[in-house]
Amino acid sequence: MSTYKRVAIMGTGTMGPGMGAVLARAGMEVALYDVSAEALDRAKTGYDLASGVLDRLGTKTIDGGSVRYASDVAAALGGAELVLEAVPEKLDLKKQVFAEYERHVGPSVILASNTSGIPVTKIAADLERPDRVIGMHWSNPPHLIPMIEIIPGQKTSEAAKAGTASIVEDVGYYPCFLKKEVPGFVENRVLYAIMRECLALIDEGVIGREELDLNVKWGIGYKLSVIPPMQLLDMAGLDIYSSVASYLNPDLSNSAEVSSTIRDLTSQGRLGIKTKGGIFDYTDEQIGQLRAERAMKLVAVRKALG
Repeated sequence: MSTYKRVAIMGTGTMGPGMGAVLARAGMEVALYDVSAEALDRAKTGYDLASGVLDRLGTKTIDGGSVRYASDVAAALGGAELVLEAVPEKLDLKKQVFAEYERHVGPSVILASNTSGIPVTKIAADLERPDRVIGMHWSNPPHLIPMIEIIPGQKTSEAAKAGTASIVEDVGYYPCFLKKEVPGFVENRVLYAIMRECLALIDEGVIGREELDLNVKWGIGYKLSVIPPMQLLDMAGLDIYSSVASYLNPDLSNSAEVSSTIRDLTSQGRLGIKTKGGIFDYTDEQIGQLRAERAMKLVAVRKALG
């Protein structure tokens, strides 16, 4: 049984329903808030899909968990012991909603942000109680990736840190504490470093799109899922790494610009799956198949990694 029983997820979007399914499965009473009935209808569908994936994963169900849907801020926040913000990645918007949340909850309630990179200190800067604000960055899809980055701000209290870690552990996930704030935190910094090099190789005509994905999937992705970077360094040998890095690092992309491939595609309105075309093309049928196949494969990989 979780030490925290009531959670308000403020903003459904892409990740809210999956987070809600995980928390409810762990015995928590979850309020899913969004501004419109249409958004809440999508959230109900997303929640049911995520719950189905958790069933296939065999995730344990703790008694007492539930979900309700709210379009009123005060109603969503009523009784909450944890508020988990999941609104779009805009600092001004996050500061605005946190100020509103603060007016509706008691002084001991943790205010957590699912921001993927905005410094927590900036989000909390104008609040009366910045000490209870913390970053709680779930990885997408949140019902399948069992690691959550915890990012304290400069004024985050030890109680807020301990409480957030307790919640992560209560749902059976791994808390990953950052020692200090950096833009993008850790997961996205590593991901974007990989993406920059991948896109640079495409831009420079070194390799094609399909071959690039094949190379990364089986060349490093498969390996890193079992032997993560710091362990891989020891396995390969630090002397070998030093030797290769001494000539390879200077040749890696360090561009501060967005890839020309990405700039060209976005200028054409090709944004990825959401527009049925980005780096690759998609049909409605393919999109549905991809989502189902990827969920199934992620379930299998998580079971294998244990």
